[in-house]
Formats: sequence, C-alpha cells, structure tokens
Amino acid sequence: MDKFAALEPVKLYASATGLKRFSQPLSAKGPAPFALIGRLPVDVHILILTYLGVPDIPAYSLVSRSLGKLSKDERVWEARWKASGMEKQSFTLILDDLEARSKSQNAIRKGKVPPTLVVDGVEDDFGDFTSVNAPADEIGDFVSGFAGATIMSPTVASWVPPTPTSRLRYIRAHNLLKSFVPALLSPPHAILTALFPTPAPTLSEQAHTLRLLSLFFSYRVKPLRSWQTLASSLRAAMDLFGEGLLTAFDASDSKGDEKAMAKVSSASWAVWDRSEGQWELARAWADKHEIFYDHQSKWDPLENFTKDETLDFDAMDTFMNHILAVLKEQGGRAVKVFPPEANVLLSFAERIASEVVGEYITSLLTRARELSNETFLKASAATFREAWRMVDAIVNISSERSDAVVSHTTAEDVVYRMFEPNMDEYLDEEIEYIKQSFEMICRTWEKTLSQQATVPTTTQEQARFLGSHNPAQVKRTVLASFTDVLLLPVTIVPRTTVAVGKAFGAALTTGGNAAVQGIAMLNPQRWGATGGTKAHNGYVDFGKGGETTLFEVGADEDDEKDEKGSHTGQKHAAKRDTMSSISSTGTTTTQNATGIPPSIASSSGVSAPVPVLGPAQFDKFEMLLSLDTALELIHADRESLKRAETFSGYPGQYGHRVHDTVEEIFVLLLQALAERHIRPGFERAAEQMRAYRPAEHEETNSVAPLLQFFELVHIGDTMQSMVQVYFEKELAPHIDKTDFLNAVVREKKRFEDTLDDSVAAGLNMGTETLMNQVEHIIMKLTKPREYYPPEDTPLELGPTAGCKEAIKCLQTHCQLVRGSTSKEVLEVFYQEIGIRLIAILQKHIKRQIISLNGGFQVIADLNAYYVFIISLKVPSIAAEFSYLKMLGHVYVVEDAKDLAQIVRDVTRYGGAYRPEDVYEFIQRRSDWKKIEKTVDKTMYNLSFKEDWITGGFAPPTPSAILTITGTPTNTNLHVTSAIRPDGTPSLQDALPKSLSASDASNTELLNELYSILKSLPTESPPGSEDIYGLDTSIAFGSEDLMWFNGGPQGCGGGKSSVQATAEEKAKFKRAVEIVEKLVGEAK
Repeated sequence: MDKFAALEPVKLYASATGLKRFSQPLSAKGPAPFALIGRLPVDVHILILTYLGVPDIPAYSLVSRSLGKLSKDERVWEARWKASGMEKQSFTLILDDLEARSKSQNAIRKGKVPPTLVVDGVEDDFGDFTSVNAPADEIGDFVSGFAGATIMSPTVASWVPPTPTSRLRYIRAHNLLKSFVPALLSPPHAILTALFPTPAPTLSEQAHTLRLLSLFFSYRVKPLRSWQTLASSLRAAMDLFGEGLLTAFDASDSKGDEKAMAKVSSASWAVWDRSEGQWELARAWADKHEIFYDHQSKWDPLENFTKDETLDFDAMDTFMNHILAVLKEQGGRAVKVFPPEANVLLSFAERIASEVVGEYITSLLTRARELSNETFLKASAATFREAWRMVDAIVNISSERSDAVVSHTTAEDVVYRMFEPNMDEYLDEEIEYIKQSFEMICRTWEKTLSQQATVPTTTQEQARFLGSHNPAQVKRTVLASFTDVLLLPVTIVPRTTVAVGKAFGAALTTGGNAAVQGIAMLNPQRWGATGGTKAHNGYVDFGKGGETTLFEVGADEDDEKDEKGSHTGQKHAAKRDTMSSISSTGTTTTQNATGIPPSIASSSGVSAPVPVLGPAQFDKFEMLLSLDTALELIHADRESLKRAETFSGYPGQYGHRVHDTVEEIFVLLLQALAERHIRPGFERAAEQMRAYRPAEHEETNSVAPLLQFFELVHIGDTMQSMVQVYFEKELAPHIDKTDFLNAVVREKKRFEDTLDDSVAAGLNMGTETLMNQVEHIIMKLTKPREYYPPEDTPLELGPTAGCKEAIKCLQTHCQLVRGSTSKEVLEVFYQEIGIRLIAILQKHIKRQIISLNGGFQVIADLNAYYVFIISLKVPSIAAEFSYLKMLGHVYVVEDAKDLAQIVRDVTRYGGAYRPEDVYEFIQRRSDWKKIEKTVDKTMYNLSFKEDWITGGFAPPTPSAILTITGTPTNTNLHVTSAIRPDGTPSLQDALPKSLSASDASNTELLNELYSILKSLPTESPPGSEDIYGLDTSIAFGSEDLMWFNGGPQGCGGGKSSVQATAEEKAKFKRAVEIVEKLVGEAK
C-alpha cells in the first residue's frame, strides 16, 4: 500500500481556507455585468438566477465553473432577499425568536453538548450544490447544501465573524422556516395547532409568523419544489386565523373593550396580505354601522326645497350635523383601536362621503337641475360648502392620537373625490349661465333704450356728473360706495333665519339682497333731494314722482389752484344746487340681478335699433350708458365668481379647470360690458352728434350733444374705475397681474382700449361738432363790416362779439372734458381744437375785407384767441397761434414795399406760412388794388440790367433793364424791357409781354436759372466789384432764394474779397443767356 501513498491528496491550510470561504463576501471578485459566460452576459445570468427556484440553482450552477461561482454571487442573493420582503424589522425579530427557540430545543435534544464548528475540508467550485443527485426530500430541496453551513463556535483563534451578507441571511431564514414544513403538511384543521403548539405565542407573534411564512412560500422565493402545495395549506390556515380574529374583534366590540379590539386589529393587520384589496376586519367593522343603510329613509334631500321651489339648506345642515356626529363617535374609536398605518379613519370617512353624503348630494342636484340652471349652480356650491365641514372634523378626530394625525390636504381629498362626478357639469353650466345672464341684462337694457327713444318725455333730465361742480368727487364717492358693496357677503349656503338677532344667519340670508340694494344706490340717476319713495327689489321707482337723497356730493379739496380764483362765485352756487341738480325724475327700468329666468334663449349680435333723436332730445346721451346695467353685470359676475371660488382649492385637473373658469367668468364680463354696452352706446352718441346742425339751435354758449357726450365719458370712466376696483378686489388674488400673456390681463387691456377708442372716436366727432358750432357762432355774430368800419368810427380795441362768444363756448366745453379722460386723450383733444380753430380763423379772415382800422380789430381778436390757447397749456398749438397772431400785422402796414418785404421774409413765421400763403391773406386788404402792382413787383421779380454795373462816382445809366415777374395766382410770367438807344441819356419802355409759366421748356429754363444762381457767389461787400466781368446784374427773388449781384447803384470800383472762378463765370454767362432767351420768346 506504500506505493500508493504518494497518490493521496495533500490538503494544505485546510482550516484557513475553510474559514476564508465564510469570512469574505462572495461577490467581492464577481465578474463584471458586461462579461460573457457562454453566449450570455453576466447580468442576464444574474437575472435568471434571481427568478429561478432555489432547488434548481444547483443544477444551473453545474453547467460551468463560472456559473457555479456566479450562483454564490452577492448580487443574486441580494436581489432575492429584497424581493422576498423578509428584511422588515418585525420579521427579523420573529427570525431571531425562532432561532433562539431552535437553539434551546437542540440543546435539550443533544444534552447540552458544547457546539462545534464543522468545516468542510474539500474546496470545490460547486460548493454546496454538488450533490444534485441526492434524494428530493433532502439535498434536492436545498437542505443538505445548508446543513453544513451551521454556524458554531470557532475552534481557531484567528477566526473572524462572518459578514452578514444577503446569502447568509437567506440561508439562516431558509433553515429556520423549513422547520414548519411538517406542520403545514398536517390536516387543514390541525395546521394552526401544529404551527403553534402549547404554550402558544401571542396573537401578534402568530400573525407575524404566518405572514413571514406566506412570504417564504411564495413565487418570489420558491424555496422548495412543493412550495405551491405548502402555500395553499398556509393560506387555509391564515383564513382560519383571520376568522378567529374577526370573531374575537366582534366580541370585544360588543363589550366595548377597546384594548382587546386594538390587540386583535393589530394581529389582523399584521397577517393581512396587502395585495388582497380591502382589509376584511376594517370592512366588517364599518359594515355594522346603520348610517350606511338607513340614511335614505331618514334624510330626504328634497326637503332643501321650499314650496315655491327655492333653496333652503336647513335640512342639509341638520343632515350634516348628524354625519359629523357619527364621524366623530365612530371615527374616534377607529383611531384608538386600529393601527395608524391602516388609515381606517380615512377609509371610513371616504365611505361615508361617497355612499351617504354623495348620494344625498346627487339626489339634491338632480332635482335642482330639473328646476333651473341657476338653482343647480347655487345648490352645487352650497352642497360642496356643507360637505366641506367633514374636513375639519377628520383632522380634529385624527389629532386624538399623535401617531395617527391626518394632514389637512389628505382630509380635503376625501371631499374632493366625493364631489368630482359633479364638477364637469357644474363648470360647464356656470359658463353657460353667466353668458345667458349677461345676454339677458344687455337685451333688457337695449329694449329699455329703444322704448325711451320712442316714448316722448315731458321732463328734461339734467346731466348727473356735469350737474356737480366737481365730477371727480362724484366719481370718488361712487367708487367708495362700490368698494363697500364688494365687501358685502354673497350667499353660498341659503338658509332661513329663524330668530331675530342671529347676525351670522342674517348675513348669510340677506347678503345677496343687500348687495343688490347697495348696487342700486350707486347710480347717480338715483341721487335726489328728499322724499319717501319705496324701493322694490333694491331699486327705487322714480316714476311715481318721489325723490330720495342717498348722499350728498361735497366740494373737492383737490381742485386746481387756477380754478379756485376764477370760479369762487360758481362754487357757492354749485353748493346750493348740489342736492337739487343731481336728481332724476325719469323712470329707469332695471332687472333684478338675482331674478333671471331659468331658461333664456341665447343669441348673439342682437342690438336695439338706433334711436333717432330730434333737436330737443340731444340731452339724452347719458341714457345710452347705464351704471345700473354695468352694476348688474358686475353683480351677476360676482355671484358666479364667488360660487366658482368655492372650488378654487381643487387639486389636479379640476383645479386647473376651476382656475380657467374663474378667469373666463371675468373675461365674459369685460366682453359683455365692452361689446354689448359701452361700444354701442358711444357709437350711437357719435352718430347722433354727426346729425347735429348748429343752425337749427338758438343756443350758442354750448353744444347740447357734446355736453351730453361729456356726461357719457364720465359714466364710461366710472365704469372703467369700477371694473378696476372689482379686478383688484376679486380677481387679483387668482392671477399674476404682471403676466401680460394671461387671458384676464389681455382682455382687461382690450376692454380699456375699447373704451379709449370709443371715447377718442366720440371726442373726434364731438370736436367736429364743437368746431362747427364755433364756426357758426363766428359767422352768425360777425357783422358785415366788422373789419372794414367807416373812417369816422372810433376804434374800440377789444375782441368782437363773435370772438367772445366763440371763446366762451370753447372754454365751457374744455373745462367739462377736463377730468373725464386721461391726460393723453385730453392733450390730443386740445390739439385738435387748436388745429381746427386755426383753420376756421384762416377761413374766416379770407372771407373778410379788412381796412387799416379793421386790421387792429383783427389783431385784437387774434390776441384773444391766443390767450385762450395759452390757457390750454399745449406748447405746439401755442406756437402755431403765435404765428397766426403775427399774421394780423400785415393788415396794419401802410407802405406797400414794407408789406412786400414782410411777405418775402420766409423766416418770419417759423415756416408755418409760406410767402404764397401770406400773399393770399394780404389780398383781403381793402386797399389791395392800389398796392397790388407794387407788392407783386417787389415780391416776385427777376431784373436784368446790362451795361451799367461799373462806373465812376455817379450812378451809371444801364443800357437795358429786363424784368420777368410772376405771381402765385397767375399762370403767366409778365415780361417788360426798357432799352436805352446808343447816344440817348434815358431808357425807353416797351409794351409789356407775357410768357407761359406752364410751358415745359420755360419751366425747364427757369429751373436751370434757379439752380445756377443758387450755386453762384456774389461780391463782398455788395457793390464793390464786378467779379463776373460781364458788366451785367441779375436780381432774382423767390420764396427760398434772394440773389443779387452789383449794388443798387452799380459797382463803385472797390475790391471784392470773393472772386469768381472760371467755372462760375461760365455759369453766370449761361444765366445771362437764359434771361435773354426768355425775354426774346415773350409775346
């Protein structure tokens, strides 16, 4: 046998190697995921091993040495351990307890023999999976592989405690839980007894053990080949255990023993499989409550409707009180006896909300929908507000237990989910209803307007804003009252006030009516003196002859300083007339904003016929806009907005829809107010102003349609201010005002632009009407010889009657428009008045015959107009009028040559008037026929003097003088020539000739002459030297060029500092040829 001794295997460092296998992580040197084992990467093999049953892992590891190593990789067992769900703390304690019990039983069975560490001395790559051919009940079920891995006390001093890897954790759990297999193979009725023999552990330990076993014998782990059979047996045992817990819970509930109920519910929660749906114990507890079965018989939703089919939520208020009482009693018990993580309180509240409150609300809304859209909308907001009371109740109940507190958001979700089925219909109906409401209000106003146009009135209504000496103060008072109205409550939950003195109930009940009454009080047409007229539906009927004083309009402390000094007497008179002038005795037909019929036929583009007003009806413009109508629109919009705000906290999709609905409600208000009320009103006013004829009216101080248009502007401006206040109070919290892309911001800007455009268009038409009136006044009051008085008439240096009356009319209307529009529009209005007044005055002057004495009268009138224009404080127009005032001087200049020099001075009027324009004005002089020739010759002439420019001390006599003269009003050029024959001392005049100025060739020659002379210099100083050497002088005068070479008396023989070049001399020679050619072609 010795010869075979050398063939025996020699094992070196057996102990160290065996310990090393358990002391280092198996995955420390595992292959990379992208490495290949065979044709598959490592990560695919790991995935296969993760889902493979534990008994099949040895067979898979025998495929190759690499797979054998990979089967022990930490990545495989970590994934399996996490998938099993056994890593929870409660299950770890159960495993520790099972291990302790197993050790104690082994110690008893082995007679308390000290434990030893059994180490496998064979180092094999397949490790614990080599014996795959062992019997199925032993090694085939992955038992023998873990049998040798029992951890015992170390026998080597250098032994290191093993790292708790996932594989070791599973081996430990596998060995501990496999011991329950014999018990699970018992008959179904004896499984629980076999699993938990006497002495049995507590209910909690039993529940956790059963739950741990259910995780172990599951498809995620597959610990044994017969795991499905074992899982079925375990499921039957767990069902028996649950039934026992349910019976024990019912017994404890009937006794009111909350501690026992808490123990049982904790055990039931521990054993319950979360994948099975609703927790059976909690469902059975909730099913016992009568509230889920008797609510339909005890509570009738139709009791919320009165006999006249209006809403009264006293019935639902009582119903919700009962719901909250049940929720407080039973929910409080749920918080005490059930585990906090079970959320039984929320489940119970959700069931009450959906099965009890939800059914109640559905029946109520169904009936409300049958009655009217308005009733449905009011009922929707009211029922949601009532159901919202559950939120605070849930939060308060959950706070009774510190570890079971329910957040406010979670409690809100209970009500939100309950009401979700009604949200789509509510949001759609809210938009349709507000459209119909706006349509009805606008159509009612249009109908009222058409009736007022056809029914004659016997009393003249005065302007409301203009009747006050301070319209701005009137607006501030209106807006202050309107702000107070916005603070009034809007009825969301309609109830009946049972007892007097219940302020809260009274506010809820009368909030809507108070808002209507408060809105009715804002109309300036309702402000009167005294009386006891009764109000109906919040609106005073003035058609019965009564008047009512709601408040007085006092003086404005912010009046402009220039107005204080000039209108002191007017202020005292205005104070006396305040309470009587801002009154109305007419009738105003309005509609109660809360009484809109249930069904309204929708229509678009429907407008009332434009009323055609006669001469006596131009003071009715303020009736084209109605503060009543604007306030009704705002009130109807506010009611819808407040209802929608009830749902503003909705999360998710419906939250976005509610926000969009809130924005759309306000957008619809702006569109209705702008397109159906303001724009048509201003358009009708503009059409009626266009029909105004000043000659048909005797009044000259004022223009009736323009006065009423200013009243209309005040009303429109007040409407815009009310919309702004409403926007700031109600809409600003819901949107970002700085977001220029927001629909509300864009529509509000469009609304303001619509009002500005309407006011601007009306002011344009009003300005035209006003200036027609001014022109009519000037023509009517100007006498035929106002500016051509007899010679013996004494001069009165003051403006004429027509001038005074025209300025008075302009001042009246400019003061009225001040404060009724923006500064930009006001400045444009003043500019337009100034520009048109200049045109009227120019036209007026050109119609007159003006003498020298009359010229002073013209200057006096122009000075008066200039003073008025200066008061408007518009610099550009003031400058234009200063030139017009200077123009009056041409009528007081006696010398014709001086007058011609004034006309030719192109810089005198700053470019406002060309010489041709001034020439037209001087033609209106009474002595024009006497001075025309002199002026024409001096103003527009071309002189050509030959052989005279040089001489001695005495002025030379030229040999020829050729003159070409043209006037702006004549199409021909006048040509004269004076020739001095040789040997004669004087010139001889020839007959005048003419030359067509419209002839193309003549025009071309004149343009060439103009361009040549414009580029040529003259001598300096004038008359010093003949720099061109032709002994010829040319004098050229036009509106923009005055050219003359040689002094008036010729050249005196001096030296010029400016000398002509050869090129310039050639150009001058060409100019002489052009003049000679033009004279030669004259006929």
